Amino acid sequence: MNKYLASVRIRGQIVKMAVFADSMIHARLILEYQFGMNSLASAPVQVNEAGTIKPQTPDQARLAALKRQKDNVAKQIETERDRQKIHRAQQQISQAINSKSIKRRLTGRLNRFTDNSIQFFR
Repeated sequence: MNKYLASVRIRGQIVKMAVFADSMIHARLILEYQFGMNSLASAPVQVNEAGTIKPQTPDQARLAALKRQKDNVAKQIETERDRQKIHRAQQQISQAINSKSIKRRLTGRLNRFTDNSIQFFR
C-alpha cells in the first residue's frame, strides 16, 4: 500500500488528507466515498515514504560540496584528455593524408619528367 495526499473540500474549507491505497484511482475512490462526490480539490499524489531528510550541519554541507567539486573536476579532466586524444589523432590523420598526396605529386612529376626526357632523346 502507498500513501497518497490530496486536498479535500469539507464544508467550504480545503483540507489536506492522507490515505493509504494501492493506486491513485483507488485513493480517489476512497476519498470520494468518505467525503462525497466532487469533494476533491486536487488529485491524490503519491508521497514518498523514504522518511524525513535531516538538514546537514555546515561541516557536512561543506564536505558534500567539496566531493561534488572533486567529481566535477574529475569529469572535466577526463573530457579534456579525450578531447586532446581526438585532436592528436586528427592531426596524425591529416599529416598522413598530406604526406601521401605529396608523394603522389612527386611521383607524378617524376614520371612526367622521365616521359619528357625519353621523348627528348628519341
